[in-house]
Amino acid sequence: MNVVMKHAGVSLSGDVRRALNDPALIEARDRHFARLEALFAGECDTPIRLWGVPGQAAADPYVQPGPWLAEALQDLANRAEAVRDKDVFRPPVIEFGLYGVRFVDRIFGATVYPSGDTWWGNPLEVEVGELAPPDLDSNPTWAQARDMAERFLMQDVALPLFGLPTIASTLNVAANLHGDRLYMALLEYPDRVRHDLEVINDTLIRLHRWYLDRVPADQLQPVVAAMRTQPRGHGQLCGCATHLLSGELYAALVAPLDETLLGAYPQGGMIHLCGAHTRHLATWRAMKPLKAVQLNDRAAEDLEAYYRGLREDQVIYLNPTKTMTVERAVEITGGRRLVLVTDRTETGTCRFHHRGQERWKRE
Repeated sequence: MNVVMKHAGVSLSGDVRRALNDPALIEARDRHFARLEALFAGECDTPIRLWGVPGQAAADPYVQPGPWLAEALQDLANRAEAVRDKDVFRPPVIEFGLYGVRFVDRIFGATVYPSGDTWWGNPLEVEVGELAPPDLDSNPTWAQARDMAERFLMQDVALPLFGLPTIASTLNVAANLHGDRLYMALLEYPDRVRHDLEVINDTLIRLHRWYLDRVPADQLQPVVAAMRTQPRGHGQLCGCATHLLSGELYAALVAPLDETLLGAYPQGGMIHLCGAHTRHLATWRAMKPLKAVQLNDRAAEDLEAYYRGLREDQVIYLNPTKTMTVERAVEITGGRRLVLVTDRTETGTCRFHHRGQERWKRE
């Protein structure tokens, strides 16, 4: 009998529930996790290919979170067999990209709005140095995020990973909240900037710890989980805005906060990079909780510098490009310390992942 079970406004059929708790599929997923763990431990000298399966849904998650989750889980159940692929790690993932990279901005009170296929926002009117921590207990944006996580947990399905919203990084969020004023203040009023960075970082750590306390370690993954899956217990921050800082300024003002944030996770974590960041390599090499870097777009072109400049126990996740192909990446690294974010190796192209929920742009 295909019994329908309802939890928190979500209806799942017995078939869906069985597929997403199938011991054989969980075992297949965990075999790939074991390979990742071996890679991070320096016990694997061949690259791992990663191409996850994000749950897709037609419902609007901002208006209909229950139906959205039910549809996304149904979609994952329909495609769950993909995790049996022995060559490519295809973890099934539930991820609601709430307000995109402006998620934390909105928690701090910034106005965010959809434009094209992404979210944008306006800087706050508060002066640099006067940023106050948000009241998370009464924050509606944080309540939305918690609600989706709780709905997921109530389904009691063990196979899918749960990807976080974009908790970004202290520098990224500060740049969004203050705009150009931040960079002027870095030169003129570094103590004021330090105050705001610490307020932001403390808030980010509180958000991460909420998830760490509630989502099973077997399923918790940071943002863009389908394409950045790490071994259990690893977190992530976004290093995009480090493109704009000198090595000296980043090392003195921001790196200690990034290290503290990654240190909130039992195993440390990853920094996402997409620009020109290699002047920070010495700092990242010395950052003990930093276990991986993720390179896409411009950053991918510097793969060789990262491979030679980082520690032997720091892994590189690469989104191949037209010029930094799979073949070139393997030639540079010998296939060591390398996760290739692609499901193909016979060409140098990579089909980049676009999350289905990005079509929903409601303020």
